[in-house]
Amino acid sequence: MKLIRLPLSGAYLIELDLVRDERGFFARTWCAEEFQQLGLKSKLAQCSISSNKSRGTLRGMHFQAEPYAETKLIRCSSGAIYDVIVDLRPHSPTYCKWFAAELTSANHKMLYVPEGFAHGFQTLVDNTELFYQISETYQAEYARGVRWNDPIFGIEWPISNPIISARDSAYADHRP
Repeated sequence: MKLIRLPLSGAYLIELDLVRDERGFFARTWCAEEFQQLGLKSKLAQCSISSNKSRGTLRGMHFQAEPYAETKLIRCSSGAIYDVIVDLRPHSPTYCKWFAAELTSANHKMLYVPEGFAHGFQTLVDNTELFYQISETYQAEYARGVRWNDPIFGIEWPISNPIISARDSAYADHRP
């Protein structure tokens, strides 16, 4: 794995080292020891899948509050997404900044999202699926979010008029 430090403090884009042969390829997608050596959280409490039928589906911007703040490792196992993270840590040098990467089943890239970040994505094609590795178990009463089009962040989404849930549309703007 190649971990590429992103402009947002503590976040990484991960490119896999594909070992190819006539059958296809093999790649390591997780190594607790390697993550620990970089000072990254390597606890794994649960894994989840997000299945999305239609291009333009937008989910986010989600996070869990303390004491159940999550670190996430996200991979697009089928289709393609525009994956977005926002730093919500008030004392971070990258507070309220965002970063986006295209994750596809073809490019095999993954995104490491540290605690204190909101996460969301927009599907770029129909029938897209994501696989999440998460550091904490989900606690519904600690689930939070910020509005996907909050002007304080200024996120540039690739598809206008997204398919979005009422819950995600109703999140309040973030107030520093």
